[in-house]
Amino acid sequence: MNAPQEPVFILDLSRLMARAGQAVPTGIDRVELAYAVYLVRHYPERTRFAAYHPLAGCDLLPPSTAHDLIATLMEGWDRGERAAHQRAKKLADRLRGGLLRRGLGGGLFGRRLTSGGARARRLPAGSVYLLVSHHHLGARKPIRRALKRWGARFVPMVHDLIPLEFPEYARPREPRRHEARMKTVATLAEGVIVPCEAVAGQVRSRLAAHRRAQVPVWVVPHGVHLRAHQPGGNRSPEPVSTGDVPASNVTGSHPDSGQRPYFVCLGTLEPRKNHLLLLNLWRRMAEEGGPKIPRLLLVGKRGWENENIIDMIERCPALQGHVEEHSDLSDEEVVTLLQGARGLLFPSFGEGYGLPLAEALSLGVPVICSDLPVFREVGQEVPCYLDPLDSLGWKAAIEDFSARGPLYRAQHERIGRWQSVSWPQSVALALEQVDG
Repeated sequence: MNAPQEPVFILDLSRLMARAGQAVPTGIDRVELAYAVYLVRHYPERTRFAAYHPLAGCDLLPPSTAHDLIATLMEGWDRGERAAHQRAKKLADRLRGGLLRRGLGGGLFGRRLTSGGARARRLPAGSVYLLVSHHHLGARKPIRRALKRWGARFVPMVHDLIPLEFPEYARPREPRRHEARMKTVATLAEGVIVPCEAVAGQVRSRLAAHRRAQVPVWVVPHGVHLRAHQPGGNRSPEPVSTGDVPASNVTGSHPDSGQRPYFVCLGTLEPRKNHLLLLNLWRRMAEEGGPKIPRLLLVGKRGWENENIIDMIERCPALQGHVEEHSDLSDEEVVTLLQGARGLLFPSFGEGYGLPLAEALSLGVPVICSDLPVFREVGQEVPCYLDPLDSLGWKAAIEDFSARGPLYRAQHERIGRWQSVSWPQSVALALEQVDG
């Protein structure tokens, strides 16, 4: 008699496949990749990978190609090997093509085939389908069919409810799409992973409204990227190569270097991130202080509905020479910039977690951020918290940090007490809850 098989983790890679080929990962990209890497390293025999195709539904992926994609994304995003981006895109295209062929050849019009070509069968009892991005979370019927076919439990991760809480900062269709995602969670989930208590409360309210208050909601803080998690503290970095931008423009400041200090704002250029507050402050400081003001480095891709932000960056004469935009830095380059910065500026109106906050603190870099419940949860007593509309307060804090004033020195005394969580620790905690 055969012994019962151990349940497996089915991690969905749809987000990584969609983003393969991009030079810079988003925060959610980083989450999905961290789970994939951890499962490959710690549970290779218990891990399967899956993905969604709109014409084929959800299906398992060939293990070897999925592993190649994960390794290649690590090369491109983690180690900054730019030649890996094109290889990752080709691997993702191959996986998508396989999904489509299986879907058209059997899944939609006949019997469903597995990635190995055999008739699909149920996976071991207790197996879990993990969807840790919001990708296709609104596709309730395909997810339901896959769960039935595999005999698996569904455990998604809900990063935030920002499109529903702050619809004015979302794309026009996004609130309706997010409502569909939350309905899938409320209908199908047998457990939900969230990054903080603020999101947990919102998810529990949604579950209760659908008479599913018994579904567990596990709070698992996001990890800090492995390289950012290394000790080293706030140090002066070496020059960074940034393509069209001279390396001297992003060299860190040191008390004896003669360089102007600089601040980093890390995140997609979009209205919710409140870049306009900083740009208007820098224009005022430039008009008041001339060339002695600190520099502002905006690190992130351009998002949506950001015309005013882009116009100020490109067309405001007062900001020239003081504000720089960097959209294609590798993780290592971003870490180096943070380590040399006088501080991270994070004036966002709303966040589900705020990975830049955790990454900066893990490096010993002081932070000035919005006074949001989630930031208080992540940063505890360490950062300087300000109302995101208090322009005078932000100006005073930035000037204090630039001069290494009392606020700056006090935060340096507190920052050593902040404890970071690595990605392996974060994923291990989540899987312990899911597998319990």
